[in-house]
Order: sequence, then structure tokens, then C-alpha cells
Amino acid sequence: MSSPTIEDDAAPLVPGVSANDPPHDPPRHAVAEWTVTILLLLFGTTTLVQAFVIPTGSMEDSLLIGDHLLVDKLAYSPPGPISKYILPYSEAKRGDIIVFRWPTDIKFTFVKRVIGVPGDRIKIENKQVYRNGKPIEEPYKFHKSDFFDSYRDSFPSEPNTSIDEGARTMLQRHVVNGELVVPDNAYFALGDNRDHSLDSRYWGFVPRENIIGKPLIIYWSYDAPTHRLQSSTPSLEHVTDLFRNFFTKTRWRRTFNLIQGYPSKD
Repeated sequence: MSSPTIEDDAAPLVPGVSANDPPHDPPRHAVAEWTVTILLLLFGTTTLVQAFVIPTGSMEDSLLIGDHLLVDKLAYSPPGPISKYILPYSEAKRGDIIVFRWPTDIKFTFVKRVIGVPGDRIKIENKQVYRNGKPIEEPYKFHKSDFFDSYRDSFPSEPNTSIDEGARTMLQRHVVNGELVVPDNAYFALGDNRDHSLDSRYWGFVPRENIIGKPLIIYWSYDAPTHRLQSSTPSLEHVTDLFRNFFTKTRWRRTFNLIQGYPSKD
């Protein structure tokens, strides 16, 4: 059985109140992340962790097409009276990579990076993201196009293409003095492959309740094209390719790599 796909670019939308982190959030470090992985291996349940595959390139080069992930579904869940001491929970933070149900159609699952949390003021000028009036450091992002787009690269601004209703509402209600203000219980998320990502710029905020979890580990990475990975069941073409090229197309260096966010308090 194939893993569910994270449909980053499934929607045909576009052609070619404190900004501080919660003061008492305990950190989720590598020990907690490996604990979740071990629990999955022991109990084989999707209650704790779920497997997904990346079919598109909107998060390159952090996550590649063909990366198979285990997603920690406990990371942002409400803490229980006992479990909070074993696996401390947290809110999504700036720089976190999150997996969530697409606000426009929750049947699809997306993966993006949190850029703005509730209360943050977001603005993009000439492809540089500003948060709360300051340019932010983004070593994870890539610009793979020299073309300047007046909406994508200078945001918020007048859309020059079709955008989703959620994005239109976002622009109408949450822009103050030329900056986008993230409301309560919502997040502004972008792809790391910044010039080739359908993200919050095109469909709006990520509601808190839509977040499934955070990618924990790449358990397997296989070099395969998007069209093979988007199917809910593996095609004969894909199975044949696996049989013939499993060892040569598996990206062994990515196997069992932990997926880390890039924490920022600015």
C-alpha cells in the first residue's frame, strides 16, 4: 500500500495577538522525535505517526519529490494529563515545517513552512520576506527563477492571476498599512521553493485546526516523477521501476534524516 501523498500543488490556482512564542512551551528535541518513531515501529498505529510521500517540488531543496516521511501527529495536539510529560506539545512556531489539510479542500494534504504566527505582520519586497518590519533570514529558501512577479514577489499587492477565495478574504480583511497581519488561530505558510509554490499567497491562512502534525523523519527517498507519486495506488509503471531500480534510485543519504525546522524569534 502506498503512503498518502502530500498534494502541495494540487490546485490549479496560478499559471507557470502576540508575536512572541508561548513563554512556557517545553522544547521538542531529538529524543522526543526518536521516541515517536520507536512507538510507531512498536505499535504500528497511525494515531501517533502517519506516513506521507512528497509528490511535488514546492519544498525543494528541504524536501524532495519522492521523499517518504513519517509525520508526528502528536506535536501540535492538545496535551493530556500524562502525555504532556512524556512528549511535550507546542504550538506551531516560525520556521516549523507543518503538514496540514488544505483549507480549500481538506481532502488534500499540503506541507509548507510557517512564516507568520498570530499577530505577526508579513510583507514581501523584491522576494525578501519582512516580518514585523525586519527582514528575516531564510537559509532554507531557494529562488529558482529570475522572473519578477508583481504579486508573488511583492506581497501583499493586487493579484495578477486567479487566487482562491481564502486568499481574497485574507487580502480584504487582514492587510493593515501594506502589511498582512496574521489573525488568531491561523498561520501564514510558504514553500521553500519560493518561486514555484502554491501557498498562503494564493489560498490564504492555514487554520490551526487544519494542522495534522510536523514531518519527523525521511524513512525512504526514491527518485520518481510527480505523476507516479500522486496516484493513490502504485501504477504498474512505478512497480516495474521499483523492481528494476530500487537500489540505484533510492537516495540512501537521505534515509533516516531527521527533519528540522529553522527556529526564529524575530
